[in-house]
Order: sequence, then C-alpha cells, then structure tokens
Amino acid sequence: MPRVVVAMSGGVDSSVAASLLVEAGYDCVGVFMRHGRPAMPPATQPVGCSSDPLPILPSAQVDRGGHQGCCSVADALDARRVADRLGIPLFALDLTDDFTQIIDYFATEYGRGRTPNPCVRCNSWIKFGRLFDHADAIGATHVATGHYAQLTQSATGQPQLSRGLDATRDQSYVLFDVPSARLGRMLLPVGGMSKDAVRSRAAALGLVTADKPDSQEICFVASGEHAQLVGHRLGGSRAGEIVTRDGSVLGQHPGIEHFTVGQRHGLKLAVGRPLYVVRIDADTCRIVVGDREEVPDTDLVAGEATWLEPVGDEPFECLVQCRAQRGPAPAVVTPLGPDRFSARFTGGPDQSPGPISPGQPAVCYAGDRLLGGGWIEG
Repeated sequence: MPRVVVAMSGGVDSSVAASLLVEAGYDCVGVFMRHGRPAMPPATQPVGCSSDPLPILPSAQVDRGGHQGCCSVADALDARRVADRLGIPLFALDLTDDFTQIIDYFATEYGRGRTPNPCVRCNSWIKFGRLFDHADAIGATHVATGHYAQLTQSATGQPQLSRGLDATRDQSYVLFDVPSARLGRMLLPVGGMSKDAVRSRAAALGLVTADKPDSQEICFVASGEHAQLVGHRLGGSRAGEIVTRDGSVLGQHPGIEHFTVGQRHGLKLAVGRPLYVVRIDADTCRIVVGDREEVPDTDLVAGEATWLEPVGDEPFECLVQCRAQRGPAPAVVTPLGPDRFSARFTGGPDQSPGPISPGQPAVCYAGDRLLGGGWIEG
C-alpha cells in the first residue's frame, strides 16, 4: 500500500484518521508539527495611524510551554501515545519559521482593518503545503489529516472537495485555498463520519485522545490574547476614535485589532440603542459604527481566488459562505478575471450571509460541493 504522511495534532480526529489508514493497510508515517508561541510583553503602547506600510517586528523569542489550543507539549505526548498504540512512527517537524509567516500575516491583516483567518493559511501553506515537501522527501504519495470534509470524484474522474458528513463539524470552508492539483494526493479519513462515531472508535481502540476536548483556540495565541499579540507584532496598538458614518465622534477605542465588521459587543458606548461596527478605517484608526441594517451583508468583492473546479467567465448561481461559523447563502457570483469575483446575495434577510468582513474567505458551493473561493476585499 502507498506511504502516507499523517498530520497528528494529538487530538481525537487526527488519531482516528491515522487508525483508519492503518486498518486500510497504508504505510503510515505520523508527523507532529512543532511551532513556538510568540513571547509578548504585558502591554503595548498606542502607535497611532499612518498609511505607511505596517512595521512587522523581528520574530520574538518563542515560548514552547503552555496550552495553545493545539501543538502544545501535552499534545505532542498524546500524539506519541496514539502512534505507539497504532504501531506507526511519529516524527516532530519544526515549523517555527513557517508559523512565523502566518503570525505576520495575522498581525498585518488586523493592522489593515481586516479580519484574518489563519486556519485557512495554515492549511494551504503548511498542512497541505509544507507537509507535501516532507511527503516527497520520504517517498510518500499522500498527506492525510483529520479534517471533516470529503473527497469525491466527478463523472470524469477528477477529485472534488465536499462538505463533511457531519454538518455541525464541517471544515471544508477552511480548505478552499488548497491548490486543486493537490486534491488527488489528499486523504480525509474522518470526513464521512460523525463526531460521535469518531469518539466511539477512539474509545474502542483505547486511544488516549478519545475524550479529549476539541481545540477552540488559535494555535499560536491563547484565548483573549490576540489583540496583545497584534499590538506587539506591529510595535503598538492602533488606537483611535469611534465615529458614526457622518463623522460624529462617540468615543475612543484601544486599537482597531480589537474589532471586526458586524461586532456589537465591546464598543463600550452608551447611546441608548445597539450599535455595530460597519467599517474599520485603518488609515485613520477609526471604528465606524451604525445600526444593524448598515452592516454590509448584500454584496462583496473577493480576490486571490482559488478555484477547485472550472467556473467559466459568466455569472452563475451558487451558495456563498462568508464565515466559518455561519451557513452559506444564495448568491449570484460574477468572475472578474482568473483570481477575483463579486457576489450579490439574493436570499433576502431570511437567508443573509451575515456581516461581510474584509479579510475573511468567501467560499462558493454547488450544494455540498466546494467550487472555490477568495478573500473578501470589501
């Protein structure tokens, strides 16, 4: 059977993915991805706003201790125990430099008033990027992960990416940026299972990860610390004014990295009615707020598009998802060249995509089949 590199995070999903591949007879080689957590000072000082390029500080020292959502020392030990139980080798791959690029992207996007999605970048740059380099180096034909998504084939035998069987766990959204040429070398063993079935299988095999809680954090920063990390990486917080769309000043904020379009909580304004973030002006560090109906949710333009299937040059109807935590909404998508497109949502208030936040992915589906997507520009 072919040799497969299995990304093993020390969680239950990747543990069961490895077990299924071993049972199927694959020659499995487990890989645990190591990275460092950026060291940060207790606080950052405001630096003001400018249209000049943002200053990314040199990589700080890394702290390899503490829980980070995944990839911690405890996770490495769990991955080792699972690999030993399954009788497969496990290697630790130091990807600190690669994760530094993701951290730089994360900070830069927030500094530009956008809302980044580091999980998508990690999947396309590392899990289905750098791990293929490792696979090639050891003669492996495939790379496998524990993502809840499914690989199928078209009528002509071309690989396709679809939603996972368990709709509540589907992770196809964060895989849209994986190049189509790599679909044929990917394996997603748990995509056709429910989470309950995954945990039951892990328990039946006696895997230490069977009852392990799911990771809920960004892997390189602890919960609640993302603004501190961004401020540190950019040389200070980008504080400024909270204003209405007509420019009236309502208050001050500690940094644009604390906010995303559509946000309601955390504004700390007493104006007698709920207000929402409708725009983030990075050049002036202003947070623009308004009523819920002022939050953009009808049109978008996306760039850096990746198409897993050909979509042609003409407008087409599909479903578009704009946040990992929200469902898709019906839209008309118009290609604007090979790597950009616009989308106009047609479902009305009852089928809204939710707030459209620059920096987040807009992912296009035909039913459960993922067509491709891009990064929202506005």
